[in-house]
Amino acid sequence: MPLANRFHVTMRWLLQADQPVPARTDSEIVAEVEQNYRWNFAVNLLDGATFWFGLSFISSTTIVPLFVSKLTPSPLAIGLVAMIAQGSWFLPQLFTANVVERLARKKPVVVNLGFFLERLPMWVMVLAAVVAAHSPLWALLLFFLGYAWHGLGAGIVATAWQDLIARCFPVNRRGRYFGTTMFVGAGTGTLAASLSAWLLQAFPFPTNFVYVFLGAAVFITLSWFFLALTREPVQPISAPRQSTRHFWADLPRLLRRDDNFRHFLAARLTLALAGMGTGFVTVAAIQRWDIADRTVGVYTAVLLIGQTVGNLLFGLVADRMGHKIVLEVGGVALLLAFTTAGFAPTPVWYYLVFVLLGVYSSAFLISGILVVLEFSPADKRPTYVGLSNTAVGLVSATAPLLGAGLANIGYGWLFATSAVIGLAGFALMRWWVREPRQQVII
Repeated sequence: MPLANRFHVTMRWLLQADQPVPARTDSEIVAEVEQNYRWNFAVNLLDGATFWFGLSFISSTTIVPLFVSKLTPSPLAIGLVAMIAQGSWFLPQLFTANVVERLARKKPVVVNLGFFLERLPMWVMVLAAVVAAHSPLWALLLFFLGYAWHGLGAGIVATAWQDLIARCFPVNRRGRYFGTTMFVGAGTGTLAASLSAWLLQAFPFPTNFVYVFLGAAVFITLSWFFLALTREPVQPISAPRQSTRHFWADLPRLLRRDDNFRHFLAARLTLALAGMGTGFVTVAAIQRWDIADRTVGVYTAVLLIGQTVGNLLFGLVADRMGHKIVLEVGGVALLLAFTTAGFAPTPVWYYLVFVLLGVYSSAFLISGILVVLEFSPADKRPTYVGLSNTAVGLVSATAPLLGAGLANIGYGWLFATSAVIGLAGFALMRWWVREPRQQVII
């Protein structure tokens, strides 16, 4: 069998695309969703808790910039970290949307492909820390390989994962599920941050980072086992098959038809651009006050406290009042964070900065993802999700490079620019975007 055919057969097997789809009515699908609601809530909660516990060991705002700064003093390398952290998950999603829309089963994409694309590369980062003592260059190359592989791999399966969440959880309970999961995840992540702070102080470099990255790899891999227990309500595909050329040609027409979604994208992209300074906050504190490695671990814990509080509140607020208001609060938190970072007279003020960044992060983790599901009809969810997230990814991936240029001039300039753009993004979201829940009920 030719290699191309063998690959095609293997992919169909992994995605279970050749299995029959049961014929069921809408009421039968709704009944299955309700029947499995508690089970899916529990296993996805465990997935989120272990995933975020592991991810807290490699915080892109604190831990990862610290590791890279020990291998190279280049601001461009720090900008590359921020570019991957802020853009890699978003970028691939539009490119997978057309394929995902044609799949009756989304879980095999998330679980079967996700193991190789999202979980496995975490172990490459452990290897990077192992070789750091002998070859900083190889450590840097291995780290960026694993970090980008993990981020882009997660982005490849992200449209299917978001569609899976939309299938398993009704619209008026998605915020509750996601907020609770992020609350528990951030809560356990605070423990991970405290442990990472102790590891960074107790062991010399790079042994401390070997243990830190190992914690991330173990728990992110463990979360995969819980995710694999999800019971997906498999649904037949009603949308006609669309060629790749027609899919891309239809995107401008979609934006012209849906003016509110177009306005939302403009506001969301402005706020994404405002995030250009987030990856430089830790490095600014290090260079300005020469803070200890342990303090960076404490900053991570404070960041997670802000996320934990935000996650608990924002999920409930979003279910009752919609996601738009949550995004507005997140925009204000980002504006205040950069304003505080720019004028902070002592490193103590940075605790407030990281609390505000945690609030901003939780708002956009919960509502930045879930709000798009309410703009779109059910059969076009992957397209709306992919269009929104890839656009955000393009801006998020390039913004840190602009941030690196401003950081070379001075961190004050960087934080001031980020604050001004954040104010503009908040204004657009507040006064130009209409609450989508009042227009579309899914």
